[in-house]
Amino acid sequence: MRILFVSAEAAPLAKVGGMGDVVGALPKFLRRMGHDVRIFMPYYGFIPDKMDVPKEAVWKGDAMFQSFSVFETVLPGTDVPLYLFKHPSFSTRRIYGGVDEDWKFTFFANGAAEFAWNYWKPQIIHCHDWHTGMIPVWMHQDPDISTVFTIHNLAYQGPWRWRLEQMTWCPWYMQGHNTMAAAVQFANRVNTVSPTYAEQIKTPSYGEGLEGLLSFLGGKVSGILNGIDTESYNPETDKYIPQQFSADTIEKRYPNKIALQEEVGLEVNKNAFLIGMVSRLVEQKGLDLIIQMLDRFMAYTDAQFIVLGTGDRYYETQLWQMTARYPGRMSTQLLYNEALSRRVYAGCDTFLMPSRFEPCGISQMLALRYGCVPMVRRTGGLVDTVSHNNPIDNTGTGYCFDRYEPLDLFTCMIRTWEGFRYKDKWKELQQRGMRENFSWDISARKYVELYRDVLGLPPEESAPEEQPELTVES
Repeated sequence: MRILFVSAEAAPLAKVGGMGDVVGALPKFLRRMGHDVRIFMPYYGFIPDKMDVPKEAVWKGDAMFQSFSVFETVLPGTDVPLYLFKHPSFSTRRIYGGVDEDWKFTFFANGAAEFAWNYWKPQIIHCHDWHTGMIPVWMHQDPDISTVFTIHNLAYQGPWRWRLEQMTWCPWYMQGHNTMAAAVQFANRVNTVSPTYAEQIKTPSYGEGLEGLLSFLGGKVSGILNGIDTESYNPETDKYIPQQFSADTIEKRYPNKIALQEEVGLEVNKNAFLIGMVSRLVEQKGLDLIIQMLDRFMAYTDAQFIVLGTGDRYYETQLWQMTARYPGRMSTQLLYNEALSRRVYAGCDTFLMPSRFEPCGISQMLALRYGCVPMVRRTGGLVDTVSHNNPIDNTGTGYCFDRYEPLDLFTCMIRTWEGFRYKDKWKELQQRGMRENFSWDISARKYVELYRDVLGLPPEESAPEEQPELTVES
């Protein structure tokens, strides 16, 4: 199949959240399966810092009374063709933000549609979030191109209908009060990045005002769990951590904890209960619960805590102030550092992720991969990836709580802290998590099934199992 991914992000070039991970990884695995998959994304001002781009454009076009150029290269570290959409509006060194955000991404979507009609015609355009939401509307009139629309974050829904009519062409048949609503209605299939979140967005608590529409269109809405790059994120070969290890050699993991404590200024103590968090510091990630309960938890226990990330100034300030109250026991790193995040996964005993909502979440899967036991709230993709520890029958991979309440988080943290005291059981818990399989191979096969369904093709036949030969005794 010929598939064009259109997205505002693609790791490792441009990444803010999980969408960048998906677009940077999934096409690579689909190409290994024999499909012609290509990526179309903006030519941001920082792209030349990360890779060499050819000087000559492969195609030039016009949309919304503007001219643009398209440059062809390859996504670093892969064989995936990458088309970069170049226009002065994307020359800044930021991905999102600015008063022109709605205009420039609508223009980008328009350019992608012109590209698909006039230069390289795919069978399927895989659109990601509201930035590409008008593409399913425009492709509705083209019988040769189908669309799949993936919702990574329903909270951001793009420009309103009246604003779209000011900026671009809105066909007579278009319905929907904003870009996201229009995309959901006109895409051939809609999917989210976890099965649980696909059901949750049909309820008022998670639907962000679109729950009625998503319920009505329920037949074409599904969820496919994100994967992780198990080749890059491999504790046996990861060059960013001081000591490599595996599930069978988990006793080698201790040097990573010591090295992390030294690096971030915590008291060096291999027996301390070390909690880690790598996250955007925003309300969605449960920061308001953490701010309410962490001080009490730190006073009650001898635990250590490290948080890595940036976000809302209020949460950054609160964490800084709390760090000052617990010198040697708490460290706040207000930055984005990929290498340090890996050392957090490899060195911490447990990983905190009490999200208010979570379409999928990748951090908890990376934590499991590195033997870092997750503490999560049961919502969205966290339900699909982390099961509650039951030491009696040796099942489960982490610690979970249900209600979005401070006391529930505090109880979960205390239970995890107490579980850490039983070293043999804790080691078994770590090993169960490390043996979970979250590779993209599984997710890629499900996406192929979705694409074939869109095109009306029968499911791929799996290889028939060999039947044992029958022998007749004489």
